Amino acid sequence: MRIALFTEVFLPKVDGVVTRITRTLDQLTELGHTALVFAPGDPPGHYGPHRVVRVRSVSFRPWYPEIKVGLPTPRIAREMQAFQPDVVHAVNPVWLAAYGVLSARRRNLPLLASFHTDVPSYTTAIGNGLQVLRAPVQGWTTGMHNLAEVNLCTSQQMVDRAREVGIREVDLWPKAVDTVTYHPGARTEAMRHRLTDGHPDAPLILYVGRLSKEKDLDQLLEPIRRLSGYGARLAFVGSGPGREELERRFAGTPTVFTGYLAGADLAAAYASADVFAFPSTTETLGLVALESMASGVPVVGADAGGIPFAVDHGRTGFLVTPGDAEGLTARLQELLTDAELRARMGAEARADAERHSWRAATEALVGYYELALERHQGRPPVHRALRARHP
Repeated sequence: MRIALFTEVFLPKVDGVVTRITRTLDQLTELGHTALVFAPGDPPGHYGPHRVVRVRSVSFRPWYPEIKVGLPTPRIAREMQAFQPDVVHAVNPVWLAAYGVLSARRRNLPLLASFHTDVPSYTTAIGNGLQVLRAPVQGWTTGMHNLAEVNLCTSQQMVDRAREVGIREVDLWPKAVDTVTYHPGARTEAMRHRLTDGHPDAPLILYVGRLSKEKDLDQLLEPIRRLSGYGARLAFVGSGPGREELERRFAGTPTVFTGYLAGADLAAAYASADVFAFPSTTETLGLVALESMASGVPVVGADAGGIPFAVDHGRTGFLVTPGDAEGLTARLQELLTDAELRARMGAEARADAERHSWRAATEALVGYYELALERHQGRPPVHRALRARHP
């Protein structure tokens, strides 16, 4: 199968969406499929055997400089014509991927769209004047998804959310995690020393991901202030537009900011922690939670968004009411001070992660591509459908 994949984010940016795309491309290669990736920013020219088309883009300043907004150009049409895809996959259709939606419809191609980031909710969380865009962005997002034969979400909670806002033909793209790279044996004393700022015997709370306003990381300030009395320390792995503000707010607390880590260093960071803290309320799944679980480290996360799809409360971690500083502190303290509970939950978390492979998730995706083809064969070309509605 030949898949034209339009995405709003790609390498060298690193986040949960990029990880899912690259892991999926790895598996598509092994399954004998070919993809052509359209991506903004400064991506590599190839990812494995799959060619990547760099699309002209501009920075989403001043709100989120890391995000590159892809712009439609005549080159996209030429590349689509030359590639002759069997199906189009639009990942988070807002800007560039929305153009992918329109390109598929214009060429009468089967279309699958996947929902990874609750962009309307982000406009509220980021603030700075973006709140007024929530309603139009929601309308635009719903409209783009409803041009697809198949829509996928990465957690059951987001499937329900998509249906609530009027998105049709919604199904679940199974969760998956790399249990080879991320495993308990990746723990190292050197990384433990680094994350605790030279106090390797101290209890360690870890967060991995973007440092940005919508991640609600300020919710960790009160817990680390209180838990520092027990010797606990906090490490933020990652970066983003909120890093400077977080460094200012957490000054005077036992907190380390490492910047981005990747590969063996990232795996070591996960496995060297005692507990993973995830206060975000805007996650559609929370891949970092799954990576922590694969590393044998239990998660304390917000009972919101897609996190409850990743974390089984009381078995692989704890879920707390968003914004409840007392509850978050209590659950973190419970795990940090009870080694037996922490070990039991960590083992359960690892066992749960081992049941969710990238191969199985990608095979399910290919099945949904085939479903999009089947549904498309029964749908009239878009120009005929439009004439039927507007004679």
